[in-house]
Amino acid sequence: MSHFTKTEAGREAGPTQKLFTPVQVGPFTLTHRVVMAPLTRSRSEQPGDIPGDLMLEYYTQRASEGGLIISEGTSISIAGRGWFGAPGMYSDEQVAGWKRITSAIHGKGSHMFSQLWHEGRSSHVSMTNGAAPVAPSIDPQYWLDSTVNTSTPNGWQKPSPHRMLDISEIPGIVEDYRKAAERAKAAGFDGVELHAANGYLPDQFLQDGSNKRTDGYGGSIENRTRFLMEVVEALASVWGGNRVAVRIGPGGTWNHMSDSNSDVLFDYVAKQLNRFGLAYLHIIEPRVKGNVLIAEGQGPVATERLRKVFSGRIVSAGGFEPDAAAAIVEKGDADAVAFGRHFVANPDLPKRIKLGLPLNDYDRRTFYTFDSHGYTDYPFSEQQRDGSLSDPFC
Repeated sequence: MSHFTKTEAGREAGPTQKLFTPVQVGPFTLTHRVVMAPLTRSRSEQPGDIPGDLMLEYYTQRASEGGLIISEGTSISIAGRGWFGAPGMYSDEQVAGWKRITSAIHGKGSHMFSQLWHEGRSSHVSMTNGAAPVAPSIDPQYWLDSTVNTSTPNGWQKPSPHRMLDISEIPGIVEDYRKAAERAKAAGFDGVELHAANGYLPDQFLQDGSNKRTDGYGGSIENRTRFLMEVVEALASVWGGNRVAVRIGPGGTWNHMSDSNSDVLFDYVAKQLNRFGLAYLHIIEPRVKGNVLIAEGQGPVATERLRKVFSGRIVSAGGFEPDAAAAIVEKGDADAVAFGRHFVANPDLPKRIKLGLPLNDYDRRTFYTFDSHGYTDYPFSEQQRDGSLSDPFC
């Protein structure tokens, strides 16, 4: 059976035209609002987590004039690694690999932010050179949770038992973020996005289900937000606030996450981030868990709520189809929408949406594999129209 079956055939182009109006993001003017979301795809070259030719082809395929691409999560250090095949931003070889990609993206008139990633407790000792993963607090239920797995050189495994960070270690991790921001600048990116969602280290500090500290980084919402703000401050010291973005996941439960009062927590986070003059705030809707839609029919509730609190640009993500994306931009709750699954399967997604062309279906079986199949072999619309490409998924 073909996995290039077209979805939304016959959809009219008209309702999506709001996505193709200009918008200022930081110092850049985007000519459309169809953003490529950060997508872990496991295709860096090993050993070394180095962006290679395959990643170069993949990102270049998806670049569009006046668009914005957010890179997949990029490890800031060996201690921050947690997903086998994810690229890094801690070595000269990685910077050189990324520089080839950003050069190609810019050659197509597009912009690219680097998403900086520390996975914290969501890791395995085979990824961290034998060191125990770190977290704000110790929670044995995390590594015993049957739903939580990590990607390792030996396949999917349960996360290794983590240890609690000593308060004296926290400035060193903030410094790792700052160094990664400098490397991202050397690699030719246009800005950086802090991954503070999906149960990774900044999110682990934010939410009280994972943060049980009793020092200055735990307890009150103000204290639990402290690590996030220190990291954003470090990134802004390298880039300026208007080339820094933050991704958050209000109400998200992926990766064993929970908070006793999520709305109050993330209202506070958004208010505090206002002072940085960010390029954008990237909000993952709680209707998705990981890459799966779990609340069919639920609207973009997190974006709607935080629009009342956050004064800068908002990029919304999580379960959007083109018409719904246009609607949230038209309403003014979001300034742009990040697409994940549809960008996986449609390298020319902005064009397809603008012209009302049908979309290729995505194949979840190849999301986290390691070769070109399901990565760089999805067809462009022109190839389908002239019949020049057969279906490699048959």
